[in-house]
Amino acid sequence: MKKNPSIKCSVQQCQYHACSENYCTLDSIQVGTHELNPTKVECTDCKSFELK
Repeated sequence: MKKNPSIKCSVQQCQYHACSENYCTLDSIQVGTHELNPTKVECTDCKSFELK
């Protein structure tokens, strides 16, 4: 799969990770949260993540 230079990613366990480089291969991603009132970066999630 071809990397998307607009989406950097270091989660190697995701099936959309561009294996040899820290990029995503999707055209776009969905970002969400698991908190009612997110106030820190740790409160956000990549909702496009899929386990390899």
